[in-house]
Amino acid sequence: MKRPTDLHDTFRRGLWRDNPVFIALLGLCPALAVTNSAINGVALGAATTFVLLTASTLVSSFRKVIPKQVRITTFIIIIATFVTVADLVLAAMAPAIHAELGAFIPLIVCNCLILGRQEAFAFRKPVKPAVVDAAGMSIGFTVALVMIGGIREILGSGTLFGVIVMPAGFEPWIIMILPPGGFFTIALLLALMAHLKARREARLPRHEDSEPEGAV
Repeated sequence: MKRPTDLHDTFRRGLWRDNPVFIALLGLCPALAVTNSAINGVALGAATTFVLLTASTLVSSFRKVIPKQVRITTFIIIIATFVTVADLVLAAMAPAIHAELGAFIPLIVCNCLILGRQEAFAFRKPVKPAVVDAAGMSIGFTVALVMIGGIREILGSGTLFGVIVMPAGFEPWIIMILPPGGFFTIALLLALMAHLKARREARLPRHEDSEPEGAV
């Protein structure tokens, strides 16, 4: 019997258990390159969310008519179309942020997260589960970018979303807004996530086979 929590579990999987950045280690290039501030993480996360949601919806809707032989090419064309829309909208509405993100908006086309979800999930599932999966994965990706960008911005500039949050005597750690800061931050967060996951698994009860004797 299908559990009523299947969609809920699908959504939660992207947020925590299979988080694209902290667990699956997907999209690390933009996660390291553009997250020198929290607002950059929000902007790239929003663009990625839009592309993943729309692409998954379209791929799932036409999964039965897309020939398997050209499915990857079809996925890339669909993704590239929505990436172009996101790029033009961001350039028109937030040109300063668009300039900071630079080539990483067009590079969403080859983001392993988006292409991978089309192949592994959207192409194999109905629209509703595909949309839920895309929402969970994209929100998990966005949260990861904002966490990395927030930590780097606070320590590297003393601000969060442009608002001063550190005391007047704080000396910014300039290295945190430079490329090495991205590696330091993501390494610490990966270690923290691995520790939390290990503690959670250790607390889970172990279910052993309890079949009565003589059971076949």
